[in-house]
Amino acid sequence: MSTKPSVSSELALIYGAEPKLTIDDLCFVTANYLEAKQVDDIRRAYFFAHYAHEGQTRRSGDPYITHPLAVAHVLAMMHMDHECIMAGLLHDVIEDTDISREALATEFSEDVALLVDGVSKLAKAAFETQKQAQAENLRKMMLAMSQDIRVIIVKLADRLHNMRTLGHLPSEKRRRIAHETLDIYAPIAQRLGMNLMRRELEDLGFHVLYPIRYRVLSNVVRKARGNRKEIVSQITSSVLNRMEQEGLTGDIQGREKNLYSLYQKMVKKSLSFSEVMDVYAFRIVVDDVDACYRMLGVVHNLYKPVQGKFKDYIAIPKANGYQSLHTVLFGPYGVPIEVQIRSGDMDQMAEAGVAAHWLYKTGEDKGNSQSHRLARQWLQGLLELQKGSGDSVEFLENLRIDLFPEEIYVFTPNGKIMSLPRGATTVDFAYAVHSDVGNTCVAARIGRHLVPLSTRLKTGQSVEIITAQKGSPNPAWLNYVITAKARTSIRHYLKQLRNEEAMVLGKRLLLKNLTAFSVQLEDIPEQKINSVVAEFDLDNFDQLLEQIGLGNQQVLLVTQKLMRDISALADERQQPLVIAGTEGMVVSFGRCCSPIPGDPIHGFISAGRGIVVHQLNCKTTLSLREQSDKWLDVMWADDIKRQFLVDIMVHAKNQRGVLATIAVAASESDSNIDNVVIDERDGGYSDLRLTLEVDDRQHLARVIRRFRRIDSIEKITRVKQ
Repeated sequence: MSTKPSVSSELALIYGAEPKLTIDDLCFVTANYLEAKQVDDIRRAYFFAHYAHEGQTRRSGDPYITHPLAVAHVLAMMHMDHECIMAGLLHDVIEDTDISREALATEFSEDVALLVDGVSKLAKAAFETQKQAQAENLRKMMLAMSQDIRVIIVKLADRLHNMRTLGHLPSEKRRRIAHETLDIYAPIAQRLGMNLMRRELEDLGFHVLYPIRYRVLSNVVRKARGNRKEIVSQITSSVLNRMEQEGLTGDIQGREKNLYSLYQKMVKKSLSFSEVMDVYAFRIVVDDVDACYRMLGVVHNLYKPVQGKFKDYIAIPKANGYQSLHTVLFGPYGVPIEVQIRSGDMDQMAEAGVAAHWLYKTGEDKGNSQSHRLARQWLQGLLELQKGSGDSVEFLENLRIDLFPEEIYVFTPNGKIMSLPRGATTVDFAYAVHSDVGNTCVAARIGRHLVPLSTRLKTGQSVEIITAQKGSPNPAWLNYVITAKARTSIRHYLKQLRNEEAMVLGKRLLLKNLTAFSVQLEDIPEQKINSVVAEFDLDNFDQLLEQIGLGNQQVLLVTQKLMRDISALADERQQPLVIAGTEGMVVSFGRCCSPIPGDPIHGFISAGRGIVVHQLNCKTTLSLREQSDKWLDVMWADDIKRQFLVDIMVHAKNQRGVLATIAVAASESDSNIDNVVIDERDGGYSDLRLTLEVDDRQHLARVIRRFRRIDSIEKITRVKQ
């Protein structure tokens, strides 16, 4: 009887059996690059953690201390400093034992305590859902990262060891952790330039989520590798010979994509395995930048380059500090060859990212490398995201958007290079320059030509943003912006604007109710107002007005609490609220009946939306009539200065140019057609549903009379759902 190998046994085949590390092994590794006192501190942290976790075991049955010891070993292999390795040993102490952050700071240092606290999860009891817990824990970690980037390095090492030992967990939990790894942690590793760790996290996650696909792909890659040996050897020999002729020294090696990258490429581009493996990839590591460009000339002389496939990431590094020259060549027998050319320092940076050369950054120079500077810029952007996000779940969604950029490079008018995700628009560019520029942008130029704000940008374009002092974000921008910063900034502005409008509307509603009983707001003592605010568990009176305007609190109830004589209130008749159409987002008009000035109307107070105005005979609201406390008497203002949308159905003959004739008639009637939906009923006639912009019922009547003069129109009716 055949047995299917378990996940843990397969992982053991991939990575080897989990080594049984000891503190002596860790100290031996760290002694090669740390001072003796620092190694002693690491040993002290180990015994502290060993005592704290005494009696605790992992799912495998091993003592719990084996996990933090393995995490510390991952950090030591990256040559991280002693505080980071100590934090790796202690990273679960706050979360899983009774030891506090303050105790860690006293026993070791404030820096070690900060790192451990940053990695620790929040109390699980505080959250209603798994997603909310995940989002809030990520937000906490990101805030800690902004103070010390080593927080995420410790967390990535922790996640890596957890992924290596997932075999002992239940299937559902394995898949959840693997999903989270591929969605969040692998992209963070990539964003920080830590490609070596990113590749291992991706392959481990891929193996857990799709074990059969992983096995199949792994087997065919192994077979293909053997079949490709001859041509790889031929290309390598040709390049080495030409390098020797040019007096260049360096290392050349075949470069293979990790299995998850191969899988992603096959899925996204709908390619077969043979099509993906048709490309031969090489990495050439030379001495310095000058040798990189000389090497580029060597390979371009040896094999013909493919036009448009050269990228210079040395002159313009990627957002995570990655530098390299990329080119694609026509190799022997016409096979495509991908070549990366970089220096030794660039190669280290490409593999380790922010963790590269950590040891050798001392004093004021510590963390001042390009990768650290770019990482700090990214973290600063995350801080802005979390400030503008409404809650932790929205922050998590924004973070996901930010973690998957395929970059383009565009220029500001003064020649500064800016990196943006592929598909970014001019509005995304405006917000990348500054939030104030985005909030006030009204137009854009690309290469001196005016373009719509929704225009997608391409690498090499020069972009200029035109701003206006009174400009403001348009809600429609949310339909096409793709950067998290732009989306968060627009939502934050609109939320503030909506809250301000809600506060104004709430005050109008309250004053209207108070005036009906000959009471002015000024007549109510401040002490009484404060007590009512406290009763609703709010911070101030403005918040109470805002809640009234949004429909979250009933104005009648608030009025009752503010009035001294409650009994007199029930018999009084209130005046209708006047609707001017300029109240903003807190007063909306039902699309079911599209009320316009002149229509009999009433208002429905909708929680979170404010007041929704409907026609008095609207069929959609029949089921809501019984909720008497939600309805409000409203009336149109006398001097409304805006246009409203209304739908009409036009039954017309199918004749050439009928739609153009209708459009001209609408224009002559001072109206505009906002939208057209054509429903062809038979060969001779069509029903055209037109959305018109009109001032009021009289204006609509004029437009309809003008339409009736068109010979091809048989019937016109106003649409009411």
